[in-house]
Amino acid sequence: MDLSDAEKRIVKLRDVINEYRYEYHVRDHSIMDEAAADSLKHELTELEAQFPDLITPDSPSQRVAGAPSKKFATIKHSSRMLSLNDVFDESELLAWEQRIKKLVPNDELEFFADLKMDGFACALIYEDGLLVSAITRGDGFVGEDVTLNVRTLDSVPLRLRASKKYQKFLQGRTEIRGEIVMYQKDFDALNTKRAAGGKPLFANPRNTAAGTIRQLDPRLVAERPLHFRAYDVLRDNPENVPTYAFAYDAACELGVIANAKAPVFASIAEVKKYADEWQQKRTTLPFGTDGLVVKINDRSVYKKLGIVGKAPRGAAAYKYPAEQSTTKVKDIFVSIGRTGAATPVAMLEPVVVAGSTVQMATMHNESEVLRKDVRIGDTVIIHKAGDIIPEVIEPLIKLRTGREKKFVMPLACPDCNSKLIKLKADDAVWRCPNESCPARTWKRIEHYASKSALDTEGLGEKNVIALLDAGLIKDAADIYTLQAEAIENLDRFAKVSSRKLVESIAGKKNPTLARFLYGLGVRHVGVQTAIDLSNEFKSLDNLRSATIDELHEVDGVGEVVAESIVEWFSEPANQKLLEKFVKFGVEPEKVKQVGGKLSGQSFVVTGTLETMGRDALSEKIRALGGTFQSSVGKDTDYLVVGANVGASKLVKAEKLGIKQITEQAVLDMLDK
Repeated sequence: MDLSDAEKRIVKLRDVINEYRYEYHVRDHSIMDEAAADSLKHELTELEAQFPDLITPDSPSQRVAGAPSKKFATIKHSSRMLSLNDVFDESELLAWEQRIKKLVPNDELEFFADLKMDGFACALIYEDGLLVSAITRGDGFVGEDVTLNVRTLDSVPLRLRASKKYQKFLQGRTEIRGEIVMYQKDFDALNTKRAAGGKPLFANPRNTAAGTIRQLDPRLVAERPLHFRAYDVLRDNPENVPTYAFAYDAACELGVIANAKAPVFASIAEVKKYADEWQQKRTTLPFGTDGLVVKINDRSVYKKLGIVGKAPRGAAAYKYPAEQSTTKVKDIFVSIGRTGAATPVAMLEPVVVAGSTVQMATMHNESEVLRKDVRIGDTVIIHKAGDIIPEVIEPLIKLRTGREKKFVMPLACPDCNSKLIKLKADDAVWRCPNESCPARTWKRIEHYASKSALDTEGLGEKNVIALLDAGLIKDAADIYTLQAEAIENLDRFAKVSSRKLVESIAGKKNPTLARFLYGLGVRHVGVQTAIDLSNEFKSLDNLRSATIDELHEVDGVGEVVAESIVEWFSEPANQKLLEKFVKFGVEPEKVKQVGGKLSGQSFVVTGTLETMGRDALSEKIRALGGTFQSSVGKDTDYLVVGANVGASKLVKAEKLGIKQITEQAVLDMLDK
């Protein structure tokens, strides 16, 4: 990027970031996910580092947070409330440590680590132990006086607790800085109540906490459960607080909550191990967190390191992999699925999201591309959580240069050149009608071998394509004819991997009927429907001869699904495929009995589970005769409520009178 393009990009980035900051910090309204905003700020910082002459004093990279609200009186902070520089991986954390060691080579370093709370920064001022004021962060230099509102929080002592150990803190000025947070369970309960009253739902706990504290009426604040959690203690004499670990202990002794899980480490390796541990366990916390705050524990060394711009050198925010980020759309192409669906896919500049590098994201269908107005060349927000397929959320229109191009849906299949069609006039999805389309063929085989179907290790996309290109297979049934000697000559295989693949396939000749049925890839037949059909018809022969009326008798099988099943089994090509399975010794197990202690009971999960994933829980429930559903309905018996839940399922369960149970409760049901 040359100087001219960099200047234009920087101006646009500053405008978007400044708008986000104003909405987030001043109006308590978020126009994008914080992770996406962090991504834009990171891009701005990198560009300014590359072109330092373009840095201006009013750049978002040079200041802290937003301006104080005019609704409240303002108070100057005794010392600036700083922001922290972010680090996103171990290499950046180590680089931060190395910079510190160069500046203070003779000092022995200890690292204080605390969970980074997703809350609203606030400073409590005590004179001779009595609370006299509470000040928001504001712009870091001046904050808003929210004393009357903060006094309503039960977690904030109006007088510091008497402590012999910290007697001097009850004399003179003591400032305790921290975050005001709303716990996730309280946020969910508040949204459930608002939904029942027909009121709009709040976006997230952080914005709700900020908006509540900045209400003019303290009575409204008192009605909402907020918590102050300390992260620092300041005294006029810095020697009163020698370390950050000391500050936490002092805060707790004086009657203010501070995170108990805030240890001191001797090395960055220990910090990283601790960060990884809490990345896995963070859903068990009552508040939201997106990482750790890491500081030099010794405050004299911390002070010696000084400040650069808006952040202290002696601290860093280690961020967990974000679930949202921003990147550019390099192109939009069409991918053909196993059922022929033609899906637009955005090809992206590589970006790390949720711990993995993302280079492509689904656009679902042509209508979605047009509705979101995503163009080739756009800067977009993308979302990915866990194993969820990355998705383009929206384009950042204000960052457009005028060189972006609109996407045009092709008329023909990119893999076989067949004319794309719509099965019905009002369908949103275009499809390739060619059953022999190369893309449809390899994806059908890959689906048959997938974890939810036959669970055959070694038959991913690239290996399946390699076997097809070599002429060793033509369909899913042909995998049972593979010989190790023939496979090991291919580029992607070796002697050991070839033998293991053949052995794995041989062990899948007698799958459960449900897995086999799902693996066939009948349109509209998902995992649960395949289980329901298996339990009803007991064998593949019975299912093949079932009529539409008989299929309608199965719970969850409507007209569309029934017609799709009958159509699939009536297709000559599919009948030939089933004959090949029989010829090669593949015989799905007949269902001998249906039942179990959870028979007739239906479960839905909302939120994140601590002990196991949803797939593992669904397997256990189904094995005991229960039904695992993806959405709440009239026939749902239990809603299993995990951590970080959304409001929609809770609200629907409340309206339908469905029993809500904890993760431990459903585990107890499985073990009885």
